[in-house]
Formats: sequence, C-alpha cells, structure tokens
Amino acid sequence: MIDVHQHLWPDSLREVLNKRAAPPRIRRDGVLLLDGELPAPVDPADHDPVRRARLDGAERILVALSHPLGLEALPADEAHEALAAWHDGAFALGDPFGVWGTVALTDAAPADVDAILDRGAVGLSLPAGALAGPEGYDRLGPVLERLAAREAPLFVHPGAAAVPPGPRPAWWSALTDYVAQMQVAWFAFLEWGRPAHPALRVVFAMCAGGAPLQLERLAARGGPAAAAHDTGIFYDTSSYGVRTLDALIRVVGVDQLVYGSDRPVAEPPPTGMLGPAAHHVISTTNVLRLLQATPAEAGIR
Repeated sequence: MIDVHQHLWPDSLREVLNKRAAPPRIRRDGVLLLDGELPAPVDPADHDPVRRARLDGAERILVALSHPLGLEALPADEAHEALAAWHDGAFALGDPFGVWGTVALTDAAPADVDAILDRGAVGLSLPAGALAGPEGYDRLGPVLERLAAREAPLFVHPGAAAVPPGPRPAWWSALTDYVAQMQVAWFAFLEWGRPAHPALRVVFAMCAGGAPLQLERLAARGGPAAAAHDTGIFYDTSSYGVRTLDALIRVVGVDQLVYGSDRPVAEPPPTGMLGPAAHHVISTTNVLRLLQATPAEAGIR
C-alpha cells in the first residue's frame, strides 16, 4: 500500500515558521497563523515521523509541502529559505517516506526540477492556483516540460486560501476555496495543460474537488469533455468517502484513483471501504502506474 498524499513538517521547516514575523508563521504558543485561515494549534506529535510511519499500514508514504502555507509564493529569498528547509528535512526522513519536491514560483526553472529529482523526489507538487489558467501554463511551461521529459509526475494540491470577509467556521476554506481551486485547476489542465504537455502524468488532490462529476455539464457547454478520460490524469482519494468515490469511478474509472490520506489534516476513512480488490488497485497498482515504478522501486513488497 502506498499513500500518495501526506504532510509532515520536519523540525527544519517548523524552525523557519517559528522565526517568521508575518504569516505564514507559528507563534510562540504553537499557533499557526495564515492569512486565509483561522488560527490553529500545531501539535509537534502530529509530525513525528516514527509515529506517522506506524499509522494505516502503508509501506510507502509520499509527503508533500503544505501548499496552503503559501511558502512557494513568498518573495524569492524567503521562498528559497523555506523550501530549502522543507526539502532538507523531508529528504532526511528516510524510509518509508518519499518526497514530492516543489519550486519557488517567483523564479522556477527547469534546473530546479533536475535538482529536486536528482535528490530522489518522486515528482513535483504545485499549488492549484499556479495552474489556474493559460498564464500559469505559460509561466511554468518550461518547468512542466522538464518534469515530463524526466518522466516524473505532477501533484496538484490546494494552495493558500483567499481571505474571506467576516467571521467563518474553521472548515470554511476547506469546503469552499480549496474545492474551487481544485476544480479550476482541473478544468484548466484539460483546456491548456494537456495540449501543451501531452506526456505529463498528473494527480489531483482531493478528487480534483469533484470536478469530473461536472463532466455532463462540461459537454453540454462545449468544453473538452473527452479529455476527462485521459489515462494520464489521476485523482487522490483524500477527504472523500465511498459515495463520492463510487460516483467518480463511474465517470473516470477505478484505474485513475490513487490512495491519499491527507494526514495529519484529516482522519482518512477506512482503507477497505470499496472492497479489498478495489483497495489493492487504488493503493498499489494505480500508484505504481502513476509513478511508473516497479514495486521494488516504489519501496513496497
């Protein structure tokens, strides 16, 4: 079993967040401050790699930067410091952890992709907002071209939330801004991303916010509905249960789903909720195809 979507903040990253004077930052009392979110406590135990490795029985756990922090979009010097801390800590975790690398959006270049993959990253993660339209694909085109040339996948994840007006509950951004970001990024990939990068494999976090369930409406409005059946597009199952996953399977097929838990942000539903055969396909077979890896190369038996 391979979990393609977890977040683990190594000490090096938390140190950077602790010393920042403005969001994203962790206050002295351990509370995380983000511009688009309510203050939230950070429990170091949630980011203990030994404890994390014991959960769920995953043989391989792929960790990604928490893009809602917005670190990749900071001014270049701040972004590079934070991302260096993230990469240094993540690559030092060792087995059973694998790493999704990332790049600073201010000056991302193909050489950054080479450096990250050469360190052992399985692929590149980017915030959904960076790929929300043709401008994003123009700006990041050389990076994505290099990623495809290296036959490594792209992981699209929600980025920093917009600051909403007035009071709102703690779950608000996760159910509004994040979902909208993922849907926009999925539609943008069908329209601009796939034509520009025909060989790129991509996995969307949280089932792309359920965007494929809009396929009939997309077809009715003259959109690129046929592109939704692209076998190079994958969807991680994080945050969703059997009813949504069953509906998604009816649209894109079970072969395009991969298991993602989103720990420690959310407690995942039971891994066998779709049955043992489907679980094996989603948590192992499909992930190996996403990564283009053998079981041994992926670190599983």
